[in-house]
Amino acid sequence: MIPQTPTVLPKQGWQTALANAIKDPKELLAQLGLTDRLTAIDATALKQFPLRVTQSYINKMRHGDPLDPLLRQVFPLIDEDITDDNFVTDPVGDQLAITSPGILQKYHGRALLLTTGACAIHCRYCFRRHFPYNDSNPLASQWQQTLTTLQQDESLNEVILSGGDPLALSDQKLTQMVAELEQIPHIKRLRIHTRLPVVLPERINADLLAWIKSTRFQVVMVIHANHSQELTQPEADALEALAQAKVQLLNQAVLLKGVNDSVEALTMLSERLIDVGVLPYYLHLLDPVAGAGHFDVSEELGIALIKQLRTKLSGYLVPRLVREQQGENSKTIIC
Repeated sequence: MIPQTPTVLPKQGWQTALANAIKDPKELLAQLGLTDRLTAIDATALKQFPLRVTQSYINKMRHGDPLDPLLRQVFPLIDEDITDDNFVTDPVGDQLAITSPGILQKYHGRALLLTTGACAIHCRYCFRRHFPYNDSNPLASQWQQTLTTLQQDESLNEVILSGGDPLALSDQKLTQMVAELEQIPHIKRLRIHTRLPVVLPERINADLLAWIKSTRFQVVMVIHANHSQELTQPEADALEALAQAKVQLLNQAVLLKGVNDSVEALTMLSERLIDVGVLPYYLHLLDPVAGAGHFDVSEELGIALIKQLRTKLSGYLVPRLVREQQGENSKTIIC
């Protein structure tokens, strides 16, 4: 149960922590006592998709363990250089779904805004790791065109802030953006897809909470945690503060080989999520993005895992196993 006493969070510091994210794989391995693993680095992959990981996320990794599930999510293994015709640069058809600068529209009633290409960490399985963000940023010169497009489509009732990670933007930019979106009467909900409460919990500061509390929108935040090890006390405090601000908290995870592809790992994740006030929502099968084939888990194993979870957990703790397929009018529910 979430206590009624307000959680006090730091007002400053997150931008410094974001700027100081580790970008050198040798430095990351040195911190973890794994310098003997330098030969595993994929230099080619690093040029296309650089390493980036916050210190707070590194602090949750197990020292001396090359199989740590958090390390595996961010480390550029030589496996990324394996080519497979089924793994492509735009695995879910994002570029075909762009209807206006920075707007993706795939599903009825919702519009997704690509607010920034920046993230606090670079997840090696990211389905947008090849996305041309410089061509699709609605916060640049095309923002007024973006607003006009949203105003003219009265079928929309929800705007989704995505990226990159929208919480990588300053609170000043977010406040201004949301204020302008609030002028569109048919939009009722604001959904925020973000990994920052998990990888940079200090981002959930007083300024962010202030604009969330002041908006007329119903706010839904979909966080992204793949493993229970990611949710320590700082993350719990950040999520508690969001819940106190009346944010509906959901989690979507990706089923990843070597990270969470076991009943034990998924059970612990769901239990930890509900402990910190977050409802398990989706478990995504891997989007087949080039460079991420070594994370792939078969649909058959995914189904088997969900069926086993149902024997161990209350129904509301079992996420829906889904796949995103290009051209479909909703996520495809597998199990």
